[in-house]
Amino acid sequence: MSYDFDLFVIGAGSGGIATARRAAQYGAKVGIVESDRLGGTCVNRGCVPKKLMVYASHFPAGFEESAGYGWTVGETSFDWLKMITAVNNEVDRLNGIYQRMLDNSGVTLYEGYGKFIDSHTIEIGDRGSDNPFQEKNSRNVLTRKVTAEKILIAVGGKPVKPDDIPGVEHAITSREIFHVKEQPKRIVIIGGGYIGVEFACILNGLGTEVTMVIRGEKILRGFDDDLRSEIQEGMERHGIRILTNKPKLAIVKQDSGLEITIPTNDGGKEIIVADAASLAATGRKPDLANLGLENTKVEIVNGAVAVDEYNQTAEDHIYAVGDCTDRINLTPVAINEGRAFADTHFGGQSRQMSYENIPTAVFSTPEAATVGLTEAEAKEKFGDAIKVYRSKFRSMYYTLPDKQEKTLMKLIVDTNTDKVVGAHMVGDSAAEIVQGVAIAVKMGATKADFDATVGIHPSSAEEFVTMR
Repeated sequence: MSYDFDLFVIGAGSGGIATARRAAQYGAKVGIVESDRLGGTCVNRGCVPKKLMVYASHFPAGFEESAGYGWTVGETSFDWLKMITAVNNEVDRLNGIYQRMLDNSGVTLYEGYGKFIDSHTIEIGDRGSDNPFQEKNSRNVLTRKVTAEKILIAVGGKPVKPDDIPGVEHAITSREIFHVKEQPKRIVIIGGGYIGVEFACILNGLGTEVTMVIRGEKILRGFDDDLRSEIQEGMERHGIRILTNKPKLAIVKQDSGLEITIPTNDGGKEIIVADAASLAATGRKPDLANLGLENTKVEIVNGAVAVDEYNQTAEDHIYAVGDCTDRINLTPVAINEGRAFADTHFGGQSRQMSYENIPTAVFSTPEAATVGLTEAEAKEKFGDAIKVYRSKFRSMYYTLPDKQEKTLMKLIVDTNTDKVVGAHMVGDSAAEIVQGVAIAVKMGATKADFDATVGIHPSSAEEFVTMR
């Protein structure tokens, strides 16, 4: 049978674009469809604009710390609208780059929403009104159909609001925060995952009064406990109020803003008044609505597209990568999955994505980064055979400003092999430092290898090779 394309990709986020370009470089005829902006969540409403806001939030502390080094900084002020405009202008610039990359790769881009009519046929048109996050195109989408020998689902995920919070429809998500025209003076952030933590720190650094409400005792469930505690203590030290063990709350919209009612331990209740921009950061889920998967054999398990180790679905010519599979929801993972798929099917280089020792960071204040097993995971896997090395200190930078900012570094070692199976850090430049450490962990470096490495002095990073 003759098809319009060798490969058709649904979703032009980081994973989808990486796959389409790599397959086209191998000579495949490739089409891709996107109903929103090119680049997906990371470029438009995630990693990139968020990191720019992180940078902006660090300047007040820098102004204060410079005094310890002899600088006199005059009166300062912050223009929220100027920052948001600059951030979104950078996003626009990146969208243009993605467009040029697709054009230069020979990939055919369709503007619209892709939906399965059958397992080889995609209808392209308007999605409909079910997606409140879709940024509508300026022109109507002409409905048409295309066929493909292989199809890749790369539709990503979307933020969700918990349905057990009355009035949660009045809260915004991490997506809308990038379009708020006025800086929130008071905000309540619901949820203690990495998105909530990062935005709590960003807004606090920019001068917003921040209250975080979490259901458990600690933020960042799933991360190493020492890392969780260190970040939480740092956030509270910087002025963020964190209310723990609060599984129930309610939101009411008033003329003065949003009233968030939170039960107290004595059976009473506390009402916090926040601006209309209170943030629900309670997670994300695969964005599979109206995709037409019922017209295929593709299986959905726990709300995500089910795939095997080669990203193949139950339909042998349909594949999926990235957040819509809800495995490890990180942009570099989606990109690697997509390139592995293209290499295997169009490049003659069969390979699969390895999910071991994937580094990640939390761009909180203080910053954190991690690779490998947490201490709890290592104990479960190796029992008493693990040995944990910790170091906590004040870095040289904070001595002259006389600020009590601490850095935590931690190595977890399997004494059976002497291999370092986990590395964790909280402190300045944690992501930059752990990226290098992650190479060693990925290669199977031993504690003896770390010990034999000469440290760069004076630096915080040298502590990773001097812990005894």
